[in-house]
Amino acid sequence: MAGLRDSLDLIRMVRPEAGHAAIEHEILAERASSLTAAERRVVKALAELTAGADRPTWLSEAQQAVWAYFVQRELIGFRRHDDVIRDLGIPQEVLNGLGASPARSR
Repeated sequence: MAGLRDSLDLIRMVRPEAGHAAIEHEILAERASSLTAAERRVVKALAELTAGADRPTWLSEAQQAVWAYFVQRELIGFRRHDDVIRDLGIPQEVLNGLGASPARSR
């Protein structure tokens, strides 16, 4: 991290606006990376769900992964999810349980 900070200090001395651009670039790269990771979790959970092994567990995992993915998309500014629902083949049974928490044992 110190290397990045030193580089940004040097950039700011030469062109102050470039320091802002460098940070914006880092933020955009981090957003893209986190969105990609969230999508991978959805794809994995959906694959396991369709494989049929331990279906209740993977249904819950898929619902949590899709919910987290949608939240991540909304934080970035994507408010509509119709395209990703279609493209990823998210089944209605997963969508029906979004945001639901599994019952806790007492």
